[in-house]
Amino acid sequence: MRRINFELLSSRYFIRALTKDDIPLVYRLCKTNPQYYKSHSLSLDEELIVEDMTLCPPGKSSDDKYYVGYFDGDKRLIAILDLIDGYPTEDTAYIGFFMTDANSGGRGIGSGIITELCGYLSKTGFRSIRLAYGKSNPQSSGFWQKNQFKTVKEVDHAKYGRVIVAERILTDRSV
Repeated sequence: MRRINFELLSSRYFIRALTKDDIPLVYRLCKTNPQYYKSHSLSLDEELIVEDMTLCPPGKSSDDKYYVGYFDGDKRLIAILDLIDGYPTEDTAYIGFFMTDANSGGRGIGSGIITELCGYLSKTGFRSIRLAYGKSNPQSSGFWQKNQFKTVKEVDHAKYGRVIVAERILTDRSV
């Protein structure tokens, strides 16, 4: 089984695994994005964060999950990434959650992180990245389309309502 070295996901930011001790940091970052939670009719609380940190798709375990934080030079959390290795197929990585600090928005930080992620995953043998975002969230739609994710299908999700499943095919030019 391939293991993702999450410390190599970025040349610009310090990356480390987030744990339950980091819930206050995660909460502060997530709180800067109220539109995300409103569009999904979710209430941001500690329980929701713990669920995100531990939730795995069918057939996957915590060994396949990377719930990591991106920190700037001042050690301030600026982004969160939940990445699943080998889902839904062995050569696909799945982004379960990605959020940047809205106070840092509009400066290309999120797109830069995704560009570096795609480059790293391509070099390590992944052929694609999949994710799902809420159809009712135009901000997510615009971000993922801008970052070359194409709609695969629309499905109903019990918790998030109607979602768009999107995919980016990785090539040697993904960087």
